[in-house]
Amino acid sequence: MDRVWAEAASLIASNPDAILATGGRVIPVLVQLSRSIPIVIPGASDPLGVGWATSLARPGRNITGFTSFEVSIYGKTLALLKQIAPAITHVAFIYNPDNPNTVIYKRTIEDAAGPLAVESIAVPIHGFAEIDRAVAALADRQNSGVLFPGDLTTIALRDEIVALIARQRLPAIYSDPAFMRAGGLAFYGPDRIDLYRRSAGYVDRILRGEKAGDLPFQQPTKYQFIINIKAAKALGLELSPTLLALADEVIE
Repeated sequence: MDRVWAEAASLIASNPDAILATGGRVIPVLVQLSRSIPIVIPGASDPLGVGWATSLARPGRNITGFTSFEVSIYGKTLALLKQIAPAITHVAFIYNPDNPNTVIYKRTIEDAAGPLAVESIAVPIHGFAEIDRAVAALADRQNSGVLFPGDLTTIALRDEIVALIARQRLPAIYSDPAFMRAGGLAFYGPDRIDLYRRSAGYVDRILRGEKAGDLPFQQPTKYQFIINIKAAKALGLELSPTLLALADEVIE
């Protein structure tokens, strides 16, 4: 966070015409440093809940952009993990509590776990050592799975995390496609490329004179489900034709 504050202060001091930024810990810093420079967010979790906007239709401040998901997405993510590995009975939700959005993630996952007959285990972490200990403890319990919500901490550690999960032979689903490039089992979430393309349109409109507070926060229109057959086979998981038919991309 010290680096975030330093870089954000340097950015604001350069007095840009607009800023494109993402991250539940980054945006609050930028907001504190400037109430006038337009900020476009290509993936906000809950702009109303965290106070970045007074309404989705008219944010009213210097921030606008696109939400990264509907809150119910984590229920769908958990349901997909259960379809991938039907035997799981408890799922660890690994998150960094410094990210204010995780309060929303945690509540949604807990609500979805009951109907799926799955115990939700909240695991707050700040670095890889804590992730390593948590995953090792989880591997000692039978029928365990892992869900990683979107977070800068875990995305930065994606290679180490995917390798760790593979060693401990745990089914896991991720909320960022970067984990799939590292060899992860499954991803479900919005099409990030589409969100950034649409954000470019907002930046263009702001540079042409429109106010960020007048541009509505929009929700994703495209979602992706990606599954890695090779990773599934390594875990001894048999993926049904129905599940594979749901996938937008199958990695072999």
